[in-house]
Formats: sequence, structure tokens, C-alpha cells
Amino acid sequence: MNKGTGLVKSLKLHQVVFMGLAWMTPMIFFTVYGVAYEASSGMMAAAYVTAFIAIFFTAYSYSLMVKAYPVSGSAYTYTKRAVHPMAGFLVGWALLLDYLFSPIIAILTFGIFMHTEFPSIPVFVWIIFMNIILAIVNIVGIKSAARVSGLSVLVQIGFIVIFCILVAKDLLAGGTGTGSLFSLTPFFGEHIALSAVFSGAALICFCFLGFDAVTTMAEETIDAKKTIPKAIFLIVIIAVTMYTAISYLTQLAYPDFTFTNPDNAAYNLVQLVGSNLLSSLFIMVLMIATFTQGVSSVTSVSRFLYALGKESILPGKIFTSIHPKYKTPFANIILIAFISLSAVFISLDTAVMFVSFGALTAFIFVNLSVIAHYYVKMKKRSLKDTCIYLIFPLVGASFIGWLLTLLDKHTLTAGVIWVAVGFTYLFLKTEWTKAKERKMALSFQQTAIKKNIVR
Repeated sequence: MNKGTGLVKSLKLHQVVFMGLAWMTPMIFFTVYGVAYEASSGMMAAAYVTAFIAIFFTAYSYSLMVKAYPVSGSAYTYTKRAVHPMAGFLVGWALLLDYLFSPIIAILTFGIFMHTEFPSIPVFVWIIFMNIILAIVNIVGIKSAARVSGLSVLVQIGFIVIFCILVAKDLLAGGTGTGSLFSLTPFFGEHIALSAVFSGAALICFCFLGFDAVTTMAEETIDAKKTIPKAIFLIVIIAVTMYTAISYLTQLAYPDFTFTNPDNAAYNLVQLVGSNLLSSLFIMVLMIATFTQGVSSVTSVSRFLYALGKESILPGKIFTSIHPKYKTPFANIILIAFISLSAVFISLDTAVMFVSFGALTAFIFVNLSVIAHYYVKMKKRSLKDTCIYLIFPLVGASFIGWLLTLLDKHTLTAGVIWVAVGFTYLFLKTEWTKAKERKMALSFQQTAIKKNIVR
């Protein structure tokens, strides 16, 4: 491994978009369907639109900050440079929770559905198998990951189109649901409970996280200042279109749909829509989707750890190590593979909640970073600039902050504990650094005194 070798700029716009979509994976709608359905009390279309509104302001803030700081590190880098290094560390620590649990979600989903299809093989076998494959693909290189991601995203979108067509066919046939493709019921019906919509939106924000992940690839993207912002908006718009379309149609067609196990509720929904043939296709596409989500997740977290290593937040000798042949953060990828083995005993809804906590916390500070960098430091305060650099990010931060408070109390408690551990680590690291500096200064003084005595 060579610490001095840097990352190579090779990614183009379409590759970054595919990597972002693969990270969030279009099939994530089905992966978290049961958990999201319960959180929103079945009002998923309204919840997705609400989440999109919150995410749009934050995505715009990300696009502004990546222009100011086109480097790896995402929310950590933006907060550190625009607000304060300590705030940046705590944001990075919270975001690390998001990134570490994202591969776990992909691996756990792979294990759950493969076990559903092949019940004789234990879940932990699939988890170990998936870990090994993800590590190999990521070590070989990010361009190979981008090619795999592009093909996977196209396959997933193809399945979603087929699924929507079949649901629409059921509606038009008049045998189920409202019997019409056009209705405002999923958004403005009398049964809509705003508290459930907002609770669902807080969880569903997780489904949009691909736009955030691509900012960690800035140092490997050609003309990152232009490419990353474009990719961010393309990813968000494509995602909300797909998620809203699926939830809208399924709510109209199957308003009384029920399930017993939220982890594989989507499998029951797909069987309802297309029987065994569609459910078999669903399993195949979902396996491809979770695989490429895992690839993209490991790519993002390994680059994030690389950025923390460069900043000396984590030991640089380990976390900035680059493979001499493949030019990838080899040590980080291996570490992530070991951590992801925890998927053996972590539940899917717990993993999703932790990702949501880390992501929402980071989103708040990215919005605040826009204000600190552009409005305060650069003094962009015309009427137009005030809207762009003050009002918009304030709206985004407020909305996201509110959604954060809607997560369940166990998640919030665990999240606060995680941040407290990070603060303790920072304090001890700072004290250790100060003690080392004092020791070096004292040693220097003693050496100087000895030299004077000899003279």
C-alpha cells in the first residue's frame, strides 16, 4: 500500500448518477416497504412527497457546498470548513453511523430474501458470501463498480415499469381498488393523518440518500464542481418520480393490503400483483439491486473513511492507504467487510433507523454550512442571495430537524449515545495530542539546555 498515491479522477456524469441511484437502489421502495408502510400508516405517497420537499432544499445546499469544496468528506468537510472543526467532527461522526449501516442494510436484505427463496440455507451464509463479493469488487476499482451499477439500475427501473403497468392494468380492469388511474386520495384523502405522514417521511428520507453519497466521490469525478451538482438533482428527481408512482398506484389498487412480517412485506405485495412469475422475477432483480447497493455503499463509506484519515481524525497511516495497483482504499474496504458481519444479528428496521439518524443530522448541518460559508463569510447578502444562501437553507434545516425529532425514542437515544462517544473520542484525542506536543516541547528545551551546558 502506498499512502502517497491519490485517488484518480475518472467518473463522468452518467456514471456518478448511476452510482448514486445504485447506492439508494430504486428497489429500496420494496426493501423498506413494510417498515415504511407501518411508519406512515399506509400513506406512503404523501410521505414520499413530503420527504422530497425536505430533501430538495437539502440537495440544493449540497450542490452549493460541493462547488465550494469539491473534495471527499461530504457533510463533514462542509461543516468543518464553513462552521467549526469540532462541529465538523461531530457531524462526520454522526454521518459515519449512516455510512456504516448502509452496507449492513444491503447485506441483510440480500440475506433475508435469499433465505426466503432458499430456506435450507441459513441467512448468515448469504451474509458472509455477500461480504466477500462486495470487498473484492470494491478493491478491484471504482470504474468496475460504476459499470456494474449502471447495468443494475437499468434492470431495476425495468422491473419497476413492469410492476406499475401490471398494477395499472388491475386498476383499469375494475377488479380492484378505485378502478381509476386518477385520484387525489393518496395525497388529500379524509383518512390522511399528518402525524403519520411526517413520521413516514422521517424514515423514508433514507430512500433518497444516494445524492449525498455521490459527494464522497468528488475527488474521483471529472470536473466535480459542475458534475456533482447536476448528478445530485438528477438522482433526487428520478428517485421521487419512481417512489411516488409506485406508492400512488399501489395505494389506489390495494388500499386494504395487509401483511404480518414487515421485513418481507414487499414479497407478498408482488405476489398479489403478479403471482409466482412476477415474484420470482422480483427476487432476481432484488438480489441484483441489493448487490449493487452494497457495492456503492462500501465505495462511499471507504472514501469517507479515507477523507477522515486525510484529516487525521482517524489514523492516517491506515485509513489513507491506497492499493498500489487498483488505486482503491484497500484497508478501509477490508475493515468495512468485518463491521458488516454484524448484519447477522441486527434487524432491518434498526439499521434503517440508524441510517436515518446519521443522515438527517448531517443534512441539518449542510444547510447551516451554506449560511455560514456564503451568507456570513462571503457576505452574499443581496435580495437574491438572501433567498438562496439564508432562507432556503434555513427552511431545509428546519424541516429536516423536525423530521429528526419524529424518529422513535430508542433511535434518538442510541444516536445521542453515538455522538457522545464521538465527543469523548475527540476530547481524548485532543488531550493526547496536546500531551504529545508538550512532551516534544519539553524534550526540545532539555536538548537546548544540554547543548548550552556543553558550550
